[in-house]
Amino acid sequence: MSAAISSTALEQAAEWLVRLQDGASHEDHAACERWRSSDPQHALAWDRAERLMHKLGTLPPELAKPVLGRPSRTTAQRRAAIARIVAGLLAVPAGWGAWRYAQNQPWSADLHTAVGEHRTVTLADGTSVTLNTASAVDVRFSATERLIVLRNGEILVRSGHTGDPRPLRVASAEGMLQPLGTLFNVRHYDCGSTDLAVLEGAVLVTPAQGQPQIVNAGSQTRFNTRHIAPLRATEPAMTAWTTGMLLADRMRLDQLVAELSRYRHGLVRVDPALATLRVSGAFPIADSERTLDMLVSTYPVDAVQRLRGYWVTLVPRG
Repeated sequence: MSAAISSTALEQAAEWLVRLQDGASHEDHAACERWRSSDPQHALAWDRAERLMHKLGTLPPELAKPVLGRPSRTTAQRRAAIARIVAGLLAVPAGWGAWRYAQNQPWSADLHTAVGEHRTVTLADGTSVTLNTASAVDVRFSATERLIVLRNGEILVRSGHTGDPRPLRVASAEGMLQPLGTLFNVRHYDCGSTDLAVLEGAVLVTPAQGQPQIVNAGSQTRFNTRHIAPLRATEPAMTAWTTGMLLADRMRLDQLVAELSRYRHGLVRVDPALATLRVSGAFPIADSERTLDMLVSTYPVDAVQRLRGYWVTLVPRG
């Protein structure tokens, strides 16, 4: 499995995988076998596809069905399935952990959103929680506390004003946040840090192994389990997602694409030659195709599309 496999062969294997899972005929199976035996790259790609099928067979139904569900798919669903399977095929050599990371499906959380989805929920105490794309939280209200656990992603929280004696807290992997009558934004990063931007009121930040600090309205910071970074003025870009926009002020192109990818199915990559290109503008997160068009029309880049648009690479304009 260490042999290199071409992206074309992986794409074709993904297409065959979807086709055969959708109630294929004997002729379809025979055609797949002819394809597999016609090229050593095809054989390698199909072997990897079979390994992926074995892994999917161990998944909870809530996670497996969206990828290889038996009901007949629409064209859009087939495209999405193929793109997700290609991501899985790329991840198989790294193991199940990489596949799970690539899918990032918070299927077991109390509240969650899909890629590109926003959702606002009012909790029993009147607290409002807005979840950004691909986010997940657990809500644990008891007789002594009101706890919101941010498992991944980003949320905007407006604390309820009910006179409830139980303290309201928001937990991330890096520490605890206690709002003091406030509106604030929290984003968790897989690298082991959490961003906080306070828009109204104040928030008491307590790192898991560090000293607490109050962050007042108009300030933002980043913290890990031990340290809280120096406070700085809240940047509009941090909460622009609540208005459907992605703001960039001389942002590196690879950083912009990483942000855009949070809201888009499929893969977007940047040629290393363009990684440090500085870009500015206001880009719509609900229409990633339009954002890519804006980049192509404004900067010296081209967008090369594969997998019917689910795999995009930004390259220098020739």
